[in-house]
Amino acid sequence: MTGKGQVPEIQVGIFSAKEIGFTLNGVFIDKASGRKLSGKWNATVKDQRIVISDGVQEFTADSPLDMIPSDPTVSSLVLHGVTIGIDFHWQRKEDQVFRGSLRILLKNDELTAINIVSVEDYLISVISSEMKATSSEELLKAHAVTSRSWLLAQLAKTVSLRTGGKKYNSFTRSDDEIIKWYDREDHDDFDVCADDHCQRYQGITRASSPVVVKAVNETFGEVLMYDGEVCDTRYYKCCGGITELFENTWEPVVHPYLQGITDSPEIPEGFGTDLTIEKNAREWILGNPVAFCNTSDKKVLSQVLNDYDQETNDFFRWKVVYSQDELSSLVRERTGIDFGTIEALIPLRRGTSGRISRLRIEGSKRSLTIGKELEIRKSLSKSHLYSSCFVVDREDDGNEISFVLRGAGWGHGVGLCQIGAAMMGEKGYSYRDILSHYFRDAAFEKLYFPPSDKIKNE
Repeated sequence: MTGKGQVPEIQVGIFSAKEIGFTLNGVFIDKASGRKLSGKWNATVKDQRIVISDGVQEFTADSPLDMIPSDPTVSSLVLHGVTIGIDFHWQRKEDQVFRGSLRILLKNDELTAINIVSVEDYLISVISSEMKATSSEELLKAHAVTSRSWLLAQLAKTVSLRTGGKKYNSFTRSDDEIIKWYDREDHDDFDVCADDHCQRYQGITRASSPVVVKAVNETFGEVLMYDGEVCDTRYYKCCGGITELFENTWEPVVHPYLQGITDSPEIPEGFGTDLTIEKNAREWILGNPVAFCNTSDKKVLSQVLNDYDQETNDFFRWKVVYSQDELSSLVRERTGIDFGTIEALIPLRRGTSGRISRLRIEGSKRSLTIGKELEIRKSLSKSHLYSSCFVVDREDDGNEISFVLRGAGWGHGVGLCQIGAAMMGEKGYSYRDILSHYFRDAAFEKLYFPPSDKIKNE
């Protein structure tokens, strides 16, 4: 990979439903029939075929139905009622505008809207969706390289899996243990989804700015590499002070560039930083160590975070309290397992960041160990617990037993800490400094360059 390749196109799964409403701004061509389409349409299913109607005319098509813009530079498309933040506390619906082509796929009586777009155009949206278009230029560049590297690593991984590469079972269950992790291999009909499961991609709905376009163009084709492969550059909101290892969160693969690092120029004083030790983890989580992501700088946070992310301000340290009855009911609802009355939550194994990868749930009817980190977070919250980096205190005031969870960080903790990276950008670090901090020993490389006409226009 030496920078001689062409810019790849990707297929992004936006959402699935029994019915999909969309508006074509400009002329689009039905690839199969050559029919020209524009305006507002509705897609439904009839007799195992796709039916689209604009209220006047109706057409039937086989799956997939591909609609390609006749002039990609001016045309756009709107998908109506797209759900964002699926299963998270900010979940909501909105209309979203996209560049590129629209594919509607029929599978098992359900329609899926897929946007086909170039990687670099996709990144302009991702940077504005994951962060905010008003973020610092160095943060935007760092995120552009991170998001591009992650995406291309996933495409390479898909090819490897489809051509006989090593596969891992992401779910194991016994009488005493349930271990599950969540990654993107469940996307069979497109490359990545548009929500937090992969990367937030909301088309051009999130108004980008010249600085976003500049950040993507100035890092055009640039990725992080390690040992001849594109790095699997994960990211999340806030590490809580120390980052996590990939293998503690996903499949058992060691990525040397994803180390457990303290999120500060120097190791904080007064703390043991081996958070796999329960005593150290408790002191760390209940403490207030210095870290890039330990900030309440509203100016920086308001630049970095989209409005719905600002609904949550306790990024670095947080607290959740459940009565015993509430916890017992919640765990039963979220896991589908009747533990009876929950008596204890016991961390059995922690990673480098203090995040729990094995948690023992003890109840009056049964006890069980669960993992990995996201399974734990999903089991202990109506949506997702901020992170699995927490300590548990069982308190009894004589009238009621309650469980107090005090935690650190937001997200899985592997790779780039977005709040930490934002503060590094504010403090004057370059985007390469930021990336070298979070992805140790990774090298910078161009996989492809802008087309000659793009270079002339800049």
